[in-house]
Amino acid sequence: MRGAAVGKKLVLSRRRRPLTFWFDRGLIYTLLTGFAITFSIPFYWLVSTSLKTKPDIIAYPIVWVPQTITFEHYIGAFTYVPLARYIANTMVIAIASVIGAVISNALTAYGLARIDWPLARPLFALFLATMMIPFAVTMIPLFIVFKTLGWVDTYLPLTAPAYFGNAFFIFLLRQFFLTIPLELSDAARIDGASEFQIFTQIILPLTKPALATVALFQFIGAWENFLGPLIYISQRDLYTVSIGLAMFRGEYTTEFGPLMAASTIMILPVIVLFFFTQRTFIQGITLTGLKG
Repeated sequence: MRGAAVGKKLVLSRRRRPLTFWFDRGLIYTLLTGFAITFSIPFYWLVSTSLKTKPDIIAYPIVWVPQTITFEHYIGAFTYVPLARYIANTMVIAIASVIGAVISNALTAYGLARIDWPLARPLFALFLATMMIPFAVTMIPLFIVFKTLGWVDTYLPLTAPAYFGNAFFIFLLRQFFLTIPLELSDAARIDGASEFQIFTQIILPLTKPALATVALFQFIGAWENFLGPLIYISQRDLYTVSIGLAMFRGEYTTEFGPLMAASTIMILPVIVLFFFTQRTFIQGITLTGLKG
C-alpha cells in the first residue's frame, strides 16, 4: 500500500509539471538528436562507401544509399595489403602499451596522492608542466635516444614509454585517488598491512573506473598512432594498421573502396571496446577531479 501511494504521488507530480518543463525537455532532446545525426554522417558515409560498387563511389550526384551492396572492397582490403598482419602488429603494440600505462601511472599517482612526502606536490607540478611540451620538440631527441639504444625497427619505442608514466594519466588517477577516504588506508595500516598491500588490495579495486578510462585512452592512442610507427618502423612486416591505410593512397590514384573498408575494420575494435566499457568509462570520467 505504501509503495502504491508513493507511485501515485510520483505520477501526480509528473502530471503537475508545467508546460515549460516539457518544452525545455523536448528542445534539449531535439538538439541532442540533431547533433547525434550530424556526427553520425561521417561514420555512415564511411560504412556505406565500403559497401558501394565502384560506379556508385564516383557517381555524381552523390549516392547516399548503395544501390547494390558488395563486399568486394573488404576482400580487396586484405589482398591489396597484408591487413591481417598489420592488425595483429597493432594489437601487440596496443596491449603492451595498455599494460604499461595502467601499472606505471597507477603506481606514480598513488605515490603522489596517498603518501605524504615533501616532493609529492613539486613533482606533480613538474609532471603537469611536461604536458605543455609538444611532441614536435621531443621527436628528434627521442629518435636519437632510441637509435642509440638500437630500438629502431622494433616495437620498443612505441611500447616502452608507456611504462614510464604519462602526465595526463597520472593527473587523472591522482585526482581519483584523492576521492578515496584516507581512513581506509589508516585502518589497513593498523591491521598490519604494508603499503603495497594497501595499494593492491584496497585502493586498486576501488579504482576500476579510472583504470578502465586510462586503459581505453591508451588503447585508442596506440591503435590509431600514425606518426610513431612512421618514424621508428621501416620494415614492411612490422607496419601497423595506420601505416597500412596510407598504402591505399598511391601517387596518382587512391583505392577508395578498399580504403573505406580497411578504415571501417580499423575503427570496429575501438567501438566494440567502448560499448563494453561505456558505463565504467563514463563513471571514471565523472568521478575523477572531484577533489583537488
